[in-house]
Amino acid sequence: MKISERDVLLVVDVQNDFCTGGELAVPGGEKIVLAVNRIAQRFRNVILTQDWHPRDHVSFASNHPHKRPHDTIELDYGTQVLWPAHCIQGTPGAEFHKSLQVPQASLIIRKGIHRNIDSYSAFYENDHKTPTGLLGYLRERELKTVFVVGLAFDFCVRFSAEDARKAGLEVAVIEDACRGIDIDGSVAATHHSLKEFGIPVVSIEAFF
Repeated sequence: MKISERDVLLVVDVQNDFCTGGELAVPGGEKIVLAVNRIAQRFRNVILTQDWHPRDHVSFASNHPHKRPHDTIELDYGTQVLWPAHCIQGTPGAEFHKSLQVPQASLIIRKGIHRNIDSYSAFYENDHKTPTGLLGYLRERELKTVFVVGLAFDFCVRFSAEDARKAGLEVAVIEDACRGIDIDGSVAATHHSLKEFGIPVVSIEAFF
């Protein structure tokens, strides 16, 4: 697969708390780092996202009496899954994995920064209308096609890819540079949803 000057690699949340030993570890999360580094070498344009929550974030189960991780609550913007406290601003868990090597990255999008709303997508908060600024950046740079990798496949990767498609961008997910959490069949649901959106799921080997 040929990569053009109008293509961008979106590296989603490759952070310590999503890797083994982290507060919200994705099974095998750290195992994608070498694949991400490898594919990133092919791209001139790379953007990183970083979960960056305040300690009192609404998505943390610990901030809700009698609630446990993976319980749900209803908020103004819909159903919210509750998570273990993770990627707290300024903590080691929020840092990028030490082996991640993408020095050419031109932008870091920090998401989930507002106490009262979570943010899975790199493009919008979970109300699906509050922008992160990423779409404007891509349009200003005239970047047309987004390739998505990172953590977790069935949450932040999925919703980032879908929002990119809704915005009229070309999108593909490089699945072997992702890992999923798989809550209640969420990986299968992600495959189904990506297919419905017409978003191809490709292998890293397609680029070499």
